[in-house]
Amino acid sequence: MAPGDESQSLPHVVVVGGGFGGLQTVRKLRGAPVRVTLVDRQNFHLFQPLAYQVATGALSAVEIATPLRQILRRQKNADVLLAEVTGFDLERRSVRLDELANGEGGTDLSYDTLVVAGGSAYSYFGHDDWAPFAPELKSLEGALELRARLLTAFEAAEVEADEDRRKAWLTFVVVGAGPTGVEMAGQIAEIARGTLRHDFRAIDTRTARVLLVEAGDRVLATFPARLSGRAARSLERLGVTPVLGTTVVGVTADGVEV
Repeated sequence: MAPGDESQSLPHVVVVGGGFGGLQTVRKLRGAPVRVTLVDRQNFHLFQPLAYQVATGALSAVEIATPLRQILRRQKNADVLLAEVTGFDLERRSVRLDELANGEGGTDLSYDTLVVAGGSAYSYFGHDDWAPFAPELKSLEGALELRARLLTAFEAAEVEADEDRRKAWLTFVVVGAGPTGVEMAGQIAEIARGTLRHDFRAIDTRTARVLLVEAGDRVLATFPARLSGRAARSLERLGVTPVLGTTVVGVTADGVEV
């Protein structure tokens, strides 16, 4: 599993996770007298800040997902291993691996130094039952599912004869007015009023409602009030309706309860 037989005597650094933290760790070790193995269950690095643009069709998946081997191609002391990390044995200094690309599992990878940068899990704040109705936006799979749902909603509205149901298909609710929520709501409004406006015959996509629901009293609450106000005005010009001071208490297949 090491890059070359001649490096077997060098200290072995195992880095778990090919996200920002793990990848930067590996790159900082370039030229160091160590051999590095980067372990990830995906063979690409995802630029998460732009996942919302994949979800809204502004970017393709390949534009934010770069193969790890391509990134580390010139780093001779680093290797990439596609596998699922299932555990650690700190006394034996080994990492337990499963779901290797060749179908094998139950493999141990020894290390001298271990760096765990596996990222974080998406939180529904104690409401995991909402997950089937509101896909997460921190993975490529989640972004692609959201894109499919958004575009399907417009297609459904195009063939819907009932006016109330058509309005429902053209109503999009984004919960949380932090940076990701603001970006997502603005992007949905942009595609409804710009990108798709000439693509449908039975519907006017510009009539779509984009509701940005926020429990606090302003959007981008972690930013200065002046910038928050400018963001709110920009959203409204795009066609987004901020719904402030409102807490979401339920999410179903048919709607959002506040």
